[in-house]
Amino acid sequence: MSHSRRHLLTTATAAVTTGLLLTLSACGSSDDSGNDAQGTKTSKSSSKSNLIAIIIPSPDNPFFKAEGDAAKAKAESMGYKTSVASHDDDPNKQSELIDAAISRHAAAIVLDNAGADASIGPVQKAANAGIPVFLIDREINKTGVAKAQIVSNNSQGAQIAAQEFVKGMKEKGNYVEFTGRASDTNAGVRSKGYNDVISQYPGLKKVAQQSANWDQQEAFSKMETILQRNPDIQGVIAGNDTMALGALAALKAAKKTDVVVVGFDGSPDAIAQIKSGAMLATALQPAALGAQQAVEQADKFIKTGKTGQPEKQSIDCELVTKANADEFGVFARK
Repeated sequence: MSHSRRHLLTTATAAVTTGLLLTLSACGSSDDSGNDAQGTKTSKSSSKSNLIAIIIPSPDNPFFKAEGDAAKAKAESMGYKTSVASHDDDPNKQSELIDAAISRHAAAIVLDNAGADASIGPVQKAANAGIPVFLIDREINKTGVAKAQIVSNNSQGAQIAAQEFVKGMKEKGNYVEFTGRASDTNAGVRSKGYNDVISQYPGLKKVAQQSANWDQQEAFSKMETILQRNPDIQGVIAGNDTMALGALAALKAAKKTDVVVVGFDGSPDAIAQIKSGAMLATALQPAALGAQQAVEQADKFIKTGKTGQPEKQSIDCELVTKANADEFGVFARK
């Protein structure tokens, strides 16, 4: 290489390096009381991030998509930039996404987490970096780490769904329960809510209880297997609508069209099945409302250093039946 070309290359490389350093410098946090990802003190820069990072499970589930869309729309209406990403219920992926939010000096994180225990460390890491975290839909097994934990009243929702299930079953018959992912606190709370009600009726016999991990295809496959062993089934109650719909599809394939099926979430697909008479009921949890409240509280905390609300907050669910199904839209009343 000639001396003149080498000189030009060296000059260009130096310019690019200088530009990168200036860009990284401009991304610094304005919070001089914050900490980096390892918990050590960081220093303020002249500008504050205007980003709210929204992290949810898979948007393939319409509930999670609804809360992600609602949080994004609310934040942008309040003047924030947003990023929406999915951890797919993978704690490692969730940790990477929180690390990314920290590196971008997000003003706040709105998170539907990937596990009640597995999420404690990453939420603490964000807090140590001076980034407030606002949990929606699912709690973690620790308080004082997130600024808010806003969830549907899963116990109340499960109980009203179970009461409708008992009524639909006429207080007797064999039934199956599908539960959610074991790492998700909601799965246990809903199952307990169901059983607190149903156990009061000795004519109702649970012939199978299995986790389908919130998944429609898994519920379909497990329902097929259960039917081979227990063909005489009168009811199915599921921890979410996705599993209820999977079980319903297996029942239809087996030409069992008179089985009482109840779900939880209030998804548009479940409501359509309720309107058609194929499903009896679901407990609608207002996904959009919880996500919007999280953004509003994040905004208040960013501006004032407090939310004005307790950390643990719950929103009551609503029972959706054929009689009132037309009153509901996408995880909310119309």
